[in-house]
Amino acid sequence: MNDIEKIIKIVESLMLMEGLMITKKDKENIRECLKTEIAKLFDVEILPEVTVAPEGQGDYACNAAMRVAGRLKAKGETRAPREIAELLAKEIEASDLGFSVEVAGPGFLNFIARDEYWKTKLAEMEADFEKNISCDEYSGKTVICEFSDPNPFKVLHVGHLYTSIVGDAISRLVEFAGGKVIRANFGGDVGLHVAKTIYALTAERSASSEDALLTQRTNSTSRSGAPSSSHSISAESALTIEDIAKAYVKGTQLYEDDEAAKAEIVKLNKKIYEIAEKNLHDSELAEIYWKGREISYQYFEDFYKRVGVKFDKYYPESTVALRGLSEVKAQAGNVYEESNGAVVFPGEKYGLHTRVFVNAEGLPTYEAKDVGLLFTKWDDYHFDKSIVITGNDIIDYMKVVLKSVSLYAPELVERTKHITHGNVRLPGNEKMSSRKGNFIKAVEVLDDVEALVGRSIIAMGAIKYAFLKYKIGGNIEFDARESVSTTGNSGVYLQYSAVRAKKILAGIKAGEADFSEWELDENEKKLIAKLAQYGQILKDALIDFAPHKIANYLYETAQEFSRFYENVKVAGSEYESERAALVDAYYKTMEHGLGILGIEIPEEM
Repeated sequence: MNDIEKIIKIVESLMLMEGLMITKKDKENIRECLKTEIAKLFDVEILPEVTVAPEGQGDYACNAAMRVAGRLKAKGETRAPREIAELLAKEIEASDLGFSVEVAGPGFLNFIARDEYWKTKLAEMEADFEKNISCDEYSGKTVICEFSDPNPFKVLHVGHLYTSIVGDAISRLVEFAGGKVIRANFGGDVGLHVAKTIYALTAERSASSEDALLTQRTNSTSRSGAPSSSHSISAESALTIEDIAKAYVKGTQLYEDDEAAKAEIVKLNKKIYEIAEKNLHDSELAEIYWKGREISYQYFEDFYKRVGVKFDKYYPESTVALRGLSEVKAQAGNVYEESNGAVVFPGEKYGLHTRVFVNAEGLPTYEAKDVGLLFTKWDDYHFDKSIVITGNDIIDYMKVVLKSVSLYAPELVERTKHITHGNVRLPGNEKMSSRKGNFIKAVEVLDDVEALVGRSIIAMGAIKYAFLKYKIGGNIEFDARESVSTTGNSGVYLQYSAVRAKKILAGIKAGEADFSEWELDENEKKLIAKLAQYGQILKDALIDFAPHKIANYLYETAQEFSRFYENVKVAGSEYESERAALVDAYYKTMEHGLGILGIEIPEEM
């Protein structure tokens, strides 16, 4: 490694130090200007690296002079990097980039933004905030965002709360980019979990004729204690979602521990499929099924209203099962294969695993239902993109489903994006399972946080931010008390910061800002620099479907605003109107960013 290469390595290390964050637009402007001047002055083609300057050495930095010296030396021409840097600095100073340029050391270029540069940034934000951050990535496109996906006949747990919040934030991001978003919800209203629940409900309640929820129609029971088909729940009974949740846990235990009960549940499952498929209402079993289904969906709607999420379309499994069965059977012998009376997809051929799509009873499995869902969504909306948000536990499952469909409807799979997330745990809590009944209910989390702060708008802001600040994919630990901290990285802190900005603005008389005489200090420059990044942060978050990028940016920006607030007087100062414009840009940024995350700003804190 020669001396010039060593210098470049040192510079690259220094450039990792903190300073004013560079925006991509700034970076490209400086790089292009340098590239042009280098070609003109030295007949050398390079694309310079521009990044944050070391603390106290300007705003941006570049090692272009050393690279040019290296290229010239390779051609037999020796020129000192500092001489090259001084020539470049002179030309760039004369350009309209808005930067002063200093030469440091053996030839480093340090760019110092002039006040006019930062004032222009702020003026652009103030002139048209929405235009300044606009993005049309999904303009004219239809996007289905499917998330939450709870199963009727089960209770919502904290994982459903998490995926509901994440899915809504991603939906809001796509809407910001001009997309028409359909929030969709897919749930299992048929299947073994329903049969287990109804079996346990009737088995438990049939023992007591005094119970208002169930009526014993006959004294005959199966060897396992299961009720005969004549036992039922009255459609007018006071059945609750809590009764349903307990029955699911009990039914699962019976299914796993009692062979006779298992056989009865399997039979019951087929009857429930027929009831849902044919929309039957002429039996007591049908009354039980439809009542439980109605209670479940009303429970979901009440919950989503509380967390501020509105779904446009529900897809119960019963409404897509036949479509999935039809598609799978149509491809049997081609994509899918028969195996022991069932229809499977031989995933091993594609480095995956084999899964059953139609069981030996002739019923569609979850896999076939997902096939049916994909085709039904296409029939309904002819989507440009379908985003499916689920837990990490079905990554391999979805790979099999999508791979099978890709062999006969590749365009649907190409338009599908599967996003997965980890589990939510409370401090010291084991992995939760609705099957075991050891889960944390979603409403319990809402109630606990609201009890800490006393207001739902602040509680929801705390919960949403606590979930959204993490990168989607890994497990997260939710601590209710930490989520409502007023000083740490919390939604409450961001809400408080936004309210503080609003109060500052309320105390200032209306006046037109005149930036021409405004002398900026470092706190003002740093806040403007941070605000100028927002448009690019939004684009980056959209590309990666990553709301955490917005959450983390808002926290960093709130910290910058706090330093500004502590060190700069706004109301009654010489530059009151100009600084008010800066506070206004901050408030608009917080309001917009928190809005993407689904977090409201309260009037008072």
